[in-house]
Amino acid sequence: MEKANVTSLKDFYLTELSDLPEVRISLFVMVLLIYLITLAGNGAILLAIVTDDHLHTPMYFFLSNLSLLDILCPTITVPKMLQTLLSEDKRISFMGCMLQLFFLIDVVGTEIFLLAVMAYDRYVAICKPLHYTAIMSKQIYAQLTVGTWLLGFINSVVHTSLTFSLFFCGRNKINQYYCDLHPVMALSCSSTFVPELVLLLVASIIGSGAFLITLISYIYIISAVLRMHSVESRRKAFSTCGSHLTVVCLFYGATIATYARSNSTYFHKQDRIISMLYGVVTPMLNPMIYSLRNNEVKRALVKALRFNRLY
Repeated sequence: MEKANVTSLKDFYLTELSDLPEVRISLFVMVLLIYLITLAGNGAILLAIVTDDHLHTPMYFFLSNLSLLDILCPTITVPKMLQTLLSEDKRISFMGCMLQLFFLIDVVGTEIFLLAVMAYDRYVAICKPLHYTAIMSKQIYAQLTVGTWLLGFINSVVHTSLTFSLFFCGRNKINQYYCDLHPVMALSCSSTFVPELVLLLVASIIGSGAFLITLISYIYIISAVLRMHSVESRRKAFSTCGSHLTVVCLFYGATIATYARSNSTYFHKQDRIISMLYGVVTPMLNPMIYSLRNNEVKRALVKALRFNRLY
């Protein structure tokens, strides 16, 4: 009987941002504007890094991957969100929901690993500058990057397969603007103990592991910076690391608050705000945090834009 119910559930219904028509137009414009700023900001960083040979270093290679992830993250959810704001049709197909959730968890997991790798890179650059090129060789940072994407993919496969192996029957209204783990699992009419346990364990391990790598890296970084004699060296080191640490706090805080807990502690309104923060707002802020505090990126971007104007 349960299997019959599963096959009959072909569509889910997403929660709209607002029921009021006059508010929906304003929300559509706001979300679209944030999305376009995100694409422009992260695209500009990618352009600057790709076109300037001076930025072909491990730090900027990792930053380019972060910008790519910040483009992908809202692209997975925002177009459907914009559609539901303009249309009365709030449906998303079973397969569409599964793919949206898979790519979202893939990107989020990859970004968590990448931010930890970026913290380690700054630790090596500041604490072991003489050995930096040997430790962070092209082969090593390429392997680290591939590793982050691979771990994000495996993490997503595990959670998506466990979530969509559940039985779904009856309710099909997702209490979220897009398909996410807790809201989808909440619709299941079978036990969610195993996927919830795996989610809690993996989220705790990933969150704790990434936090420890970042924390230990920054303890050594701050210690090394405070021992620097040059005020300019200290300022430059704190500026670079401060940008990364700000991004880490924004992203880790929101994702751990979202995934490192059970369905019983899921609060719909609060979690919609948190998910909007890490899924839509943070990807827009990241390029501003990095580019506004990084003279090398700003110079490379100006150079790239001038070159494009000539042609």
